[in-house]
Amino acid sequence: MDKNLIVTISVLLQVAAVLIQLTAAVYALRLIRVTGKSRAWVLVSAGFCIMALRRSISVVRVLGGDPSNPADPLDDFLALAISGVMLAGVIYIAPLFLTIKRAAEALQRSKEDLEIKVAERTEELRDANVRLSVELDERRRAELKLAQYAADLSRSNADLEQFAYVASHDLQEPLRMVASFTQLLARRYQGQLDRDADEFIGFAVDGANRMQQLINDLLFYSRVGTRGKPPAPTDLSEVLSNAEANLHEVIKESKAEVTHSPLPIVDGDQVQLTQLLQNLLANAIKFRGQEPPRIQVSAQAQDGDWLLAVRDNGIGISKEHQERIFAIFQRLHARDEYPGTGIGQAVCKKIVERHGGRIWVESGPGQGTTFYFNLPGARRDDRKQELQAD
Repeated sequence: MDKNLIVTISVLLQVAAVLIQLTAAVYALRLIRVTGKSRAWVLVSAGFCIMALRRSISVVRVLGGDPSNPADPLDDFLALAISGVMLAGVIYIAPLFLTIKRAAEALQRSKEDLEIKVAERTEELRDANVRLSVELDERRRAELKLAQYAADLSRSNADLEQFAYVASHDLQEPLRMVASFTQLLARRYQGQLDRDADEFIGFAVDGANRMQQLINDLLFYSRVGTRGKPPAPTDLSEVLSNAEANLHEVIKESKAEVTHSPLPIVDGDQVQLTQLLQNLLANAIKFRGQEPPRIQVSAQAQDGDWLLAVRDNGIGISKEHQERIFAIFQRLHARDEYPGTGIGQAVCKKIVERHGGRIWVESGPGQGTTFYFNLPGARRDDRKQELQAD
């Protein structure tokens, strides 16, 4: 190949390499804006410039015919290829750094947003803590006030019960004297005075007797909460037998039939539970219909307690009157129809509530009446299993 042609090719290749290296130097300097780092890219750009300067000196030597630096197209082509690769690397690395920069900016924005949200949430939590602290203070004050009210109510109830007991007890003696003398008047002067006088004396005797019964009932009512015994295992079968024994004459006279399913052992005051069943039996007998009274006493296990039921076939109670019967001195019938003081069911309610339960009634006119009440759970599993088997 002609020597001049070789020199021309070599010079062209080196000039192209110089241009590429200078272009790479310029792109290296532009990366300063992308990365924000100047020193590194200045050094890279300076390196490209030195390489271009070295290649320019080599071109000058070739053109000057320097024998120590002969033209070599293959070496110059390799230099051109290396320069092109380096330029491509500088050009393609820019988007990578730009992506990294954008990611860093997005991360910084996310960090700032997170800090703002954390600050807002912290402020919300601080406000919530303040409100919660205020609510807790108010609740504590309310609980203290409620406890104070409960203590005041307990003292008031105790004072009322004590007053009822003292009043009833102190009234016994003068009332007994009034009853004795009115009965003495009735016996001594019956028929010796006119009809009006006999009637007036009869009214006085009846009033004194009713007042005495009323005071006795009130005295018993006041003693339910103050004179009760601590709860103990109590066999309701025995309690029912005692109640029937106390009402033996009434049951016999009315031809009443009292039946019961197996009854449990409960924790309670035997005397008060006897009074409870006695009142319910007496109520069923008193408010009977045309047929002889049929009374069924049953028990059912319910959530660890016992649900008792006393069911009769009596005249029943209208729905609007079913709550009134548990109020003290409340009567649904005239005294000449059904005797009594109107305190029996109030005593039942107080006894059941003292044992931690509640009492209610289900009835309707002419449909009989069922009294339900709960008592604390039994302690003997054999009686419980027997009831469940039935």
